[in-house]
Amino acid sequence: MSKQSSVGTSTAYEAGDQRNYTKADLESAKENARFEEGQPGSHDLGDKKDERSLPNKLAAAQKKANEPDLPQDMETFQSQKDSTLPAKAQGNVPSKGAQIDQELREEDEAAKQKKGEWGSKQQ
Repeated sequence: MSKQSSVGTSTAYEAGDQRNYTKADLESAKENARFEEGQPGSHDLGDKKDERSLPNKLAAAQKKANEPDLPQDMETFQSQKDSTLPAKAQGNVPSKGAQIDQELREEDEAAKQKKGEWGSKQQ
């Protein structure tokens, strides 16, 4: 029996497998590879597999409920007032659905104005 190992070849043990790095090299690599913390939108608040505690989930839900529902941009805000506006702004004819939505919205507004304000007025 020979005492020399015959497992593998010498090419399997080249310098790329094990290297000795200096502390300065390790620290600079650690700083460069550091993750940015707290990126907005990096977590789904409704994720059921999230490991946040129940009080933290409750606080996040209350915070979200207290935030005002504002549209993302001016175009969205204007399209809520006039369904045909996005198509008109681009020089196109509004779709049939957008025209019907606009007609229904105008009818609802006219009916609300005709009825007037009702209910308790809280100030």
